[in-house]
Amino acid sequence: MERLYRRRIPPEKVVTPEVARECAELTYDTRRQIGLLVNRQGQIESVLIGDHHELVIPHLSRTRSGLRLLRGVRLVHTHLNNQPLTQDDLTDLALLRLDLIMALGVGKDGTLRDAYVAHILSNPIQGQTTLELPPCAFHSFQLDCQQFIQSLEQEIVGSNSGMREGVREGRTLLVSVSAGHVASEQGRLEELQELVRAQDLEVLGCITQRLGAIHPKYVVGSGKMKELAIRALQSGADTLIFDQDLTPAQVRGISEITDLRVLDRSQVILDIFAQRAHSSIGKIQVELAQLRYLLPRLAQSSTALSRLAGGIGTRGPGETKLETDRRRARERIQRLERDLKSMAHGRQEQRKMRVKRGLPVISIIGYTNVGKSTLFNVLTDSQVSVKNRVFETLDTVNRRWHLPGLGDVILTDTVGFIRDLPKDLMAAFQTTLQELQEADVLLHVIDAHVPDPGQHITAVENILNELGLESIPRLRFFNKADLVGEEGIQLLCQRYGGIGGSALQGASLQMIQRELTHLLRGLQAEGVWNGKAQELASHHSMASADILP
Repeated sequence: MERLYRRRIPPEKVVTPEVARECAELTYDTRRQIGLLVNRQGQIESVLIGDHHELVIPHLSRTRSGLRLLRGVRLVHTHLNNQPLTQDDLTDLALLRLDLIMALGVGKDGTLRDAYVAHILSNPIQGQTTLELPPCAFHSFQLDCQQFIQSLEQEIVGSNSGMREGVREGRTLLVSVSAGHVASEQGRLEELQELVRAQDLEVLGCITQRLGAIHPKYVVGSGKMKELAIRALQSGADTLIFDQDLTPAQVRGISEITDLRVLDRSQVILDIFAQRAHSSIGKIQVELAQLRYLLPRLAQSSTALSRLAGGIGTRGPGETKLETDRRRARERIQRLERDLKSMAHGRQEQRKMRVKRGLPVISIIGYTNVGKSTLFNVLTDSQVSVKNRVFETLDTVNRRWHLPGLGDVILTDTVGFIRDLPKDLMAAFQTTLQELQEADVLLHVIDAHVPDPGQHITAVENILNELGLESIPRLRFFNKADLVGEEGIQLLCQRYGGIGGSALQGASLQMIQRELTHLLRGLQAEGVWNGKAQELASHHSMASADILP
């Protein structure tokens, strides 16, 4: 066995007759499959020993840098009884992106019989991702391995205009696995695309699968994982983004198979918040959420944190580094929590001053990217950043606003909500969300132009319930009426209760002012506002169904 490691195979040969015969003899003597992982320089990197019907390939670290194409190694292994390539062989070929795979058929007398070879296709043919060459007697087999692999990779690059030499970042495949309603899952996938594009990443495609149960290691089934690996290879993707939250073990399992960066929905949202946070408190909240997300995943970094020299009664250098990283993360979390508590105290004092002045507070809430900041700017003549992308506003902004017939109020623009808001982010943003607890009225802005506004309404209501704010009176405003039409707005207002219009139309602004004034006068008559409105029933204006004329 040790002699095989010293063998060198010419780059143009898949395997030499001498090495093939030696493997066949070992197989005949042991009744076990023998496998060789050979790199492009002809060096045998690993000798694998299986049983009589299969071979287990260990985790293969990435062997090439730059352009991410094939793995850079080929598998040559023996089959007893001159058996051809199996489905497991073809699956390993696809999942591991091997240069090619060869099975050496060993006869019952221990002699070499046929050679069976397969390789990955540069483009799928009728759903097939691999191609088996016609079998032939081993001594008649001829193939210039080096030239063949170069040609195959050139075909892969040629079929992908976006692929080029050098480091490529930001090319992603989106993955969604669910057993839910098809329309609902399509909406989630479209929302994930918006989240990804908000990070200036290129979406190369979407892969979906309906499963009764999520795979504990790979999320998707084994067949779909094969498709993922091939699709990533053929498209030049460097990142997989899952719509589901992944466990640390799942991230590790998928990244080991595909050699790709693996993210989940929560991490995408956290990354967006990290890019967009500008205020001191916003930056602290985001960093705190990221550390809480990262801490349980540090233990899964085994590929980067080697445990050389570890054993009973000792700890290797990798384990020491892991514990150091954990300790530093915990210490940083504690420090950020103290800073956040201090800032929260300062904000509480500011809120007390507003209460003393007797100014009612109106908070604009709603799903992300529905036009809250646009409405805020128009009402208060402010210059809050407005762009057609998710989570453009992350920092709470307060302005005085004059309501005719009532006087000055405090109008607050808040961060947008989203369905399944990451729990770490929800916990970190408690300080900001506490602003809503002081609100007397919530102005709930809804995008009337989305396919199903009811899903957005439900997501916002669920978050309000989690925060204990379900009893604060609120006015629903269906925005973007100019894109829906009068009849569509009429139906939404009747179904969900509220008013409809456009944040850019004067008549809508007057209607909002009128409804809010009526609502606040009712609270004033009852002697409750400035954080006490929670005690009231939340249906002051829900019966209203006004629309633009």
